Amino acid sequence: MTAAEKLINNKPGLLQLASYVQNVSEACRVMGYSRDTFYRVKEAHDEGGIEALKDRGRFRRNGFLSH
Repeated sequence: MTAAEKLINNKPGLLQLASYVQNVSEACRVMGYSRDTFYRVKEAHDEGGIEALKDRGRFRRNGFLSH
């Protein structure tokens, strides 16, 4: 499993944990994510499902190409 696959697997886990404990702050603390990240992950998942959780890379999102 690649690092990207591990990261993708953690994101649905964050959403599931938050649903289970019914507390976003607690889920983020346990998983080591910020609440801002949680809401970005949730929005991406709501809009595009599991495929949307793939890491697109910081530079590409901001309009820069990494070489």
